[in-house]
Amino acid sequence: MRTVGVEEELLLVDPETGEPRALSAAVLARAEADDADQDVFEKELYGQMLEFATHPQTEMAALGAEIVRCRKEAARHAGEIGCAVAALAASPLPVSPTISMNRRYQWLADQYAIATRDQLVCGMHVHVAVESDEEGVAVLDRIRPWLPVLLALSGNSPFWQGEDSRYDSYRSRVWGRWPSAGPTELFGSAEGYHRRVADMVATGVILDEKMAYFDVRLSERYPTVEIRVADVCLHADTARLLASLARALVETAAREWRAGTAPVDHSVSLLRLAAWQAARAGLSRELLHPLTMRRMPAESVLRALLDHVTDALSDSGDLDRARADLGTLLTRGNGARAQRELLKRTGSLREVVTECVRLTQG
Repeated sequence: MRTVGVEEELLLVDPETGEPRALSAAVLARAEADDADQDVFEKELYGQMLEFATHPQTEMAALGAEIVRCRKEAARHAGEIGCAVAALAASPLPVSPTISMNRRYQWLADQYAIATRDQLVCGMHVHVAVESDEEGVAVLDRIRPWLPVLLALSGNSPFWQGEDSRYDSYRSRVWGRWPSAGPTELFGSAEGYHRRVADMVATGVILDEKMAYFDVRLSERYPTVEIRVADVCLHADTARLLASLARALVETAAREWRAGTAPVDHSVSLLRLAAWQAARAGLSRELLHPLTMRRMPAESVLRALLDHVTDALSDSGDLDRARADLGTLLTRGNGARAQRELLKRTGSLREVVTECVRLTQG
């Protein structure tokens, strides 16, 4: 069974005001002093962010439990220095991001100027094991149309600088300002993939292959494909669902490749439209169906995704739990809906952040 691991970026906030706080260095120092967490938490571009990475897991129950544990540990370390963590893909309150300076981050700030300062957004990355680069690239080519559906279910960034953006995932629109971000053409082979990335690096516009910010890519560190399209999810069970669907998409794509089934050859132009629609609508309105690229109700598109990966979910023992988690998501809504409902109830973005701090830990 393919292993799967998750990276989540969390927002560091003041527990009283809800405003982001640039205390990642202090939180990381606390984590590094704890033997159990030395290899879990990582520095990010901004001082207001903290990232953690789970260990590779084969069982989704174990992965879900580790996500919850890492969130609680992040909250504990943050609490020791007087701040809190929130699984928010963008700050609801106005913020002036603080860049964590090292040589790499200084290069980013110099190269991309104001766009770098606008990138305080938190995502979720899912790593799924593959047997080779050839299998990995075959997967990349075949899961492209389904990625906007993962974005829609993860949508958790409705507010930007104190205002409702009217998007469920405004994070994805901000992230798209990086020159290498977004969907890709078909690569066709591992050689084609590596040649494309090398050509991009050779332009000098990006620093290295780590900056190939594709929606899904081959990891440069692990034998995995890395699905990078999602917002960090407010609820841990949504994160578990997304990881389950991601692994099932990878397994389904690999089976199609071995069976000689060609990938759907949608243009990047259509894939960008599907991603925009998913970011704007979330689960509340229509999405573009991954195969037809025509509008359908979001629930119908989610059911189409579940149908597409049913065999893989069944073989891994995840089908019943995925159905249950999907039912919960459709009833409760994604993080964007939760945030808007909190604002409607409390009238305060500060209270939205405070409640999201609580929801982050489940």
